Amino acid sequence: MTFDRPEKPQLRSWAVLASVVAAIMTAPVLSWTGIGLPTNAFAADGDETLRAAPYAFSIWGLIYFALFVYAVWQALKAAPETPALKSVAWPSAIATAGCALWLVVAALNIKALTVVVIFASAITMIFGLLRAANHKDGLGRVSHALIFWPLGLLAGWLTIASALNLLTVLTAWDVIGPDSAKVAALAGIGGVLLVGSAVVWRLGHIAYGLPIAWGLVAVWVAERTDKPQVALAAAGAAVAMLVISIIAARRH
Repeated sequence: MTFDRPEKPQLRSWAVLASVVAAIMTAPVLSWTGIGLPTNAFAADGDETLRAAPYAFSIWGLIYFALFVYAVWQALKAAPETPALKSVAWPSAIATAGCALWLVVAALNIKALTVVVIFASAITMIFGLLRAANHKDGLGRVSHALIFWPLGLLAGWLTIASALNLLTVLTAWDVIGPDSAKVAALAGIGGVLLVGSAVVWRLGHIAYGLPIAWGLVAVWVAERTDKPQVALAAAGAAVAMLVISIIAARRH
């Protein structure tokens, strides 16, 4: 007796691929056309509370490459339609489309909308991954790697980027002032560690924790001279995040 392999919805496959291409191409298009603010100019307006060293954002190159590989693979007929892929496919399309949209609204300096978009993208991707984690056991090595590494990296980076985005916007609006900046920065670091630890413990894949640790180290680099206490907290959180991620991955 033979069983037919379930077919992947073509609309979903093309939506994933299109959203990833849009996420990759939006920044160059905005730069070429000169529309709106550069991303670094948006971040500079309100980064007095908590900053990450500029090099940290180079991780987008790795994330975009991994996402493109994932997007092409999931669209191929040879890629099996599994419960894990079904769990993450639409969330990945929404989250990557959100990355493209964030670049546009940041360029237009619509601060409130940047917060909504990045949090929605992060939450959507995290919940998609957590659902897929329930179906990891039936995955082959290739499917497992091409789902959890690209999307884990994306979700992890969006987690810490959401906190930085929120603090930047609140500072630009003067909701956070000089007197409350240290407390807000420490709360942001603690919140990232708390959320990141809870998610990676449930997910059981180090790909989610690595970009969070990377971002926290970049906070230490940026703040170690002007805000040594904040920098020390970021460094400690980075170590804790890495250790928890390794333990979580090993226990799964």
